[in-house]
Amino acid sequence: MRVLDIATVFAGPFAAALLGDMGATVLKIEMPGVGDPLRALGPFHGDTSLTWAAAARNKQSMTLDLKSSEGQEILIRLLAEQDILIENFRPGTLDKWGLTIDRLREANPDLIVVHISGYGQTGPYGSKAGFGTPATAFSGYAHINGYPDRPPVLPSVSLVDYLTGMFGALGALAAVYQLKVSGGPAEEVDAALYESIFRMLEVVVAEYDVLGTVRERTGNELAASCPAGIYQAKDGHWVVITTSTERTFARLAEAMDRPDMLTDPRYSTNRERLARRAEMNELVSAWTGRYTREELQKRMDDFSVPHSLVYDVADIFKDEHYAARDMLVEVSHPTLGSVTLPGVVPKFSENPGSIRSAGPLMGEHTTSVLTDLGYTAEQITDLELKGIV
Repeated sequence: MRVLDIATVFAGPFAAALLGDMGATVLKIEMPGVGDPLRALGPFHGDTSLTWAAAARNKQSMTLDLKSSEGQEILIRLLAEQDILIENFRPGTLDKWGLTIDRLREANPDLIVVHISGYGQTGPYGSKAGFGTPATAFSGYAHINGYPDRPPVLPSVSLVDYLTGMFGALGALAAVYQLKVSGGPAEEVDAALYESIFRMLEVVVAEYDVLGTVRERTGNELAASCPAGIYQAKDGHWVVITTSTERTFARLAEAMDRPDMLTDPRYSTNRERLARRAEMNELVSAWTGRYTREELQKRMDDFSVPHSLVYDVADIFKDEHYAARDMLVEVSHPTLGSVTLPGVVPKFSENPGSIRSAGPLMGEHTTSVLTDLGYTAEQITDLELKGIV
């Protein structure tokens, strides 16, 4: 599979990176002399953006001015050999440049085009500027994230961009399957930032529709089950415990040496425990406070209670399970020497994905790509002097 990534920053490029993890050949197009804005995002090691090194994995880099007629000619020639084009400009931008869907399809009738934008390709907000963090507010997610007595809390990572990238990659694969199995037609996939996180709020939507309830912030507690939250161990560390079923609550009650709660009508059902959430959390907190985090982990493992210690990244680097699952992969890098990146997700039994490279140098593959297209050394030099590549 061949993927042309003309998107910038996170969501579109992440979709391309996911396909690259699964074996696709991904060519990243960047503006000459400027590059993807992702290269300017921190943290940095010297002049190297670690964000770029991590997020642009498994890609080749070619510089190309898509606004110029000569740059567009090169793009059209490239498209003839591509399966998927991923873009995330504001809706209407490609049309304004003259790169309409009809022109793209003239170059390749079977081209799958993945559009990623803040609000989608249609609707009254389609032309608005869209970024991932504001999308958390528009989606309704920010309103329910945080504590009830404090302002809403925004994600500390580019959550919406990553989610939308996943949906974009999923849509691309479904479109390729439809094309290859049923013979088409080639799809345009429309993924909106706010819709990716809104899709996760299905219960919030149903709750408002049926009950008229507006979900509010509940801190670390889960609205659907109790006890469920984050609790402190004797040594000051934190552990997350959840009991989403009566069976798992029964295991926790046994681990706490409180089998009486299984027959006590105040605690024996999830509905009753939800009505006594504060009381339940006090009981669990008092119990966790009697043990160190290692002691808690062993006891809950012994009783098969769903839980996890709250890891920081240093804990992750030391954990044997991460190592066994190849989730910390050391990759060579032209200036860093090497950089450790998260492993490939999901795992495949017969054709495992791989991380073949970290983020490339800007324009690192321009000459080789143009040479493969039939351009001579003199023609490439001329394009460079004109600022086309």
